[in-house]
Amino acid sequence: MATPKNQSVQKAFALLRAFYGPEEWVSNAELSRRTGLSEPCAHRLMKTLEELGAVVRDRRGCYRPGMGLANLSKDIAIGDLIRATSEDMLAALAIRLKGVVHVGVLESGMVNYAAKFGEPVDIKIPSRVGAQQEAYCSALGKMLLAGLPAGQWEDFLHDGDFVALTPQTITTVTGLRSEITEIRRRGYAVDNREAYQTICCVGAPVRDPEGSTIAAISFADSAQNLCLSWQEEVAGHLMSAAEAISRKIFPVHGQGAHKKCWAH
Repeated sequence: MATPKNQSVQKAFALLRAFYGPEEWVSNAELSRRTGLSEPCAHRLMKTLEELGAVVRDRRGCYRPGMGLANLSKDIAIGDLIRATSEDMLAALAIRLKGVVHVGVLESGMVNYAAKFGEPVDIKIPSRVGAQQEAYCSALGKMLLAGLPAGQWEDFLHDGDFVALTPQTITTVTGLRSEITEIRRRGYAVDNREAYQTICCVGAPVRDPEGSTIAAISFADSAQNLCLSWQEEVAGHLMSAAEAISRKIFPVHGQGAHKKCWAH
């Protein structure tokens, strides 16, 4: 038997999700309109949320998100959250594909490995949880770069030289710009022996309800095994898994998530 849902909690979350941004001031009447709640109901719930610090109210009686929400979310490590909530699914995917599945996030222009599942049959994958790798030459990194806002993407492009780790590494701004454009078009990234001469990887984005890329997952195997046709099949498995992860960590948004277009 399913656990009964608390209607007051659901209504309070609906009010919090009704804000279009963290700095938007919204009247009680407008919140009522956006959520479909009656104005008295919205008023009672907003008063409680104000007392908890989840929202603040100005002298006009308008509300905006408060520091209570910021304090709750500021220390959440998204990579750790994905690992904790999706470990069984990602471990099973690694077994099914007979290779290694990674979870990564972007930190100061570098990929940080948050999780690693599985072992390949034919080759050792020299990644380690907690270690970092250059973003421009990995499937995880290029997928995360493809999700950056335009200004941050341009800053990354001109932040320093791209050192060749293998003969296949993309080392020019023009080349990397073209590569990221192609990744945005097809929806997944490929590391074609760009970090290690004997390894290929495929990466897919994990997105929040607004469509922003918050993390990426990837599959790594020997370059010999991960041929072009297999890359496309692997990408499909990864994108399905990434969508499932998003639904798991953002369950209240359901089918309304992921409407944002890629930044260019």
